[in-house]
Formats: sequence, C-alpha cells, structure tokens
Amino acid sequence: MQAFDNFWGNAPVAEALAQTIGSARIPQTILLGGPEGVGKATLVRRFAAQLLGGAEKIEQDDLSLPANVDLIEQREKLPADKRADDPLLFATHPDFVTFAPDGPLRQLSIQQMRLLKERAQFKPLHGSRRVFLIDHLDRANEQAANSLLKLMEEPPDHLLVFATAENLYDLLPTIRSRSIVFPMTRLSDDEMRAFVRHRRLDEGETRSMLAEGCPGMAVTLDLDRYRERRSLMLALLECAAGITPFASWVQASESFSNRKTEKLDLYLKIAYGILEDILMIWQGSAAWRNRDIGERIARISATVDFRWIEKAIRAVDELAQLVRRNIQKTIALDAVIIELRNQLQGARA
Repeated sequence: MQAFDNFWGNAPVAEALAQTIGSARIPQTILLGGPEGVGKATLVRRFAAQLLGGAEKIEQDDLSLPANVDLIEQREKLPADKRADDPLLFATHPDFVTFAPDGPLRQLSIQQMRLLKERAQFKPLHGSRRVFLIDHLDRANEQAANSLLKLMEEPPDHLLVFATAENLYDLLPTIRSRSIVFPMTRLSDDEMRAFVRHRRLDEGETRSMLAEGCPGMAVTLDLDRYRERRSLMLALLECAAGITPFASWVQASESFSNRKTEKLDLYLKIAYGILEDILMIWQGSAAWRNRDIGERIARISATVDFRWIEKAIRAVDELAQLVRRNIQKTIALDAVIIELRNQLQGARA
C-alpha cells in the first residue's frame, strides 16, 4: 500500500514522512535530495495535502503545469528590478507556499528569501501548520542561502520548511546539518513501467527509457522536441568524430543559433546520454538509452578511442559549468567540435 495516493517510488522516504504526520512529531526543516523529476516536490505536495487538506489547491502549484511553466518563462523577459520588486512564489493554498528559481539564470534570489522570512511569521489560516517548499535550493545564490539559514536556525513553531536539491553537496554544510535529510533514488525499471501504464502515457516504453527512473521526466518529456535536440547533439558528435565535415554541422546548428530562448543545458543532458551509449558500445555492449539510433552511435564508437570519449565528457562538463552564464551557445559548441577533432587527429598522427 502506498503511503500517499498517486505517488510512485521511494517508498521508504514516503512512509517515513507519512509516519511523522501520524505521530505529530514532524521535523521543522526537511531536505529532499535526488535527480530532477524523481518526485521530490511531488512528495512535498502529497505530504502537505494530507497534513493541511485542500489537495486540489496545492496541486495547482505543481511547477510542471503548463500555466506555471508559461509564467516562469514569461518572467525571464522581465528586467531584474521588476523581478526583485515582485519576487516569485506560488500560493494557491493559503498555508502552502512554493518558492521556485526565477529569471534567465533560474536562481533563487535574496528577495525571495526575504519574502519567505516575512511570510514565515504569518499564522496558519486553517489548522496549526504552514508548509513552505523551496524548490531547487541548490540554485540559491550565496546571499539567499545565508538568509534562509537564519530562518532555519529558529523557525516559527507553526512552520515546516521543505527544500529540494539535485545535489545535496551543492548546499551549505550548515543548511544540511540543520535539516533532516532524505536522499531519493531513481525508480526501478519495473516501477517506471508500472507508472507509465498507470498514467497511460504515449510511447510509454520510450518515455520510461529516456526518463532514467524519474517519473516526472517521463510525464513532461516532449518527445518531438527531444528528438529534435538529440538530432543536433548527434550531428555535433558525428562532426567531432570526423564522420561528417564541419560544414554539415554549421548547417545543422543554424536553426539552433537563431533560437535565443533555447537553453543549452537541455541539450547537454542529451549529449551525456549519447556519450554514455557511445561508451557502452565501445566496451562491447549495446546502446541503452538511444536504441533507435544505435547504428549511428555505433559508427561514432567505431571511429573514436577511449581518450576521445573521456575528453568529450569533460568538454560537456565544462559547458555545464558555464551554462548559467551569458555564453555564446553556438560558438561554445563549435569549440567543442574543434577540440575533439584535434584530439582525434593527434591520436592518429
């Protein structure tokens, strides 16, 4: 039996949180860590719905809902002073508030944390508790993180603070030490298959495979857009492996360079998946995540060596570190291709 209705995977974590409601001994600061889409924020909403009631209102603050996605994207176009004057939060339910990363860099700001501290003093409108969700706390800048830390030291008795992070070790050690930490893991293949069947998702097997054990990713994945982005990353790696000329890459990347709002990190995640399949084939296995383009991946794998694969992964790592800065996306990808082609030519010399 599931601890919370319509919540999948991570049963030990869900059961532990459900038991705190029954015992009325709920930690005031709880930190959930794990991959994006594994269900961290969903679990907080299920918990809050059981504790506070009003599940329909709480679910309206699901950040993956189209209306909320649109709002966050529209705010990216606002000047910084406008966002600072009107910090982003979601509060359809009066006693459940979600603070989410904002702006083109998708960060939690000091203005949001100041608003959180202000609202933390408000008494519940119903019942005896209020629940705050800070989503992606690992995207808080230093000022914001330190501001939150002061609240975590002495939270009001009525307040429960949940925070999520993909990497718990990106957070201040003092934030971790003041929280009850629950690491959440990817769902098993069987759990993912059961989930996509229950949700009746189209191309369920493909979604299950690409989501890598994260049900939220399986639901929100736009397969057409994914394949379009994957096509670009595949073209990049084919060119970097010397299979296609640089002119073919320039042609493939032309539409990408014209899309000013396209975020490079979405492409980098796909690149990691292709590189993982290249490595698997290089080691004698079959492509796992991108089976439908296995022949093209196998051709890359047959052309490169382990040092090239290692260098490619490091190049993507470096881009991932720079992705939240104002870098020229196409120029950065061009540089990766040149670096990897030089690596291959040097190895053959």
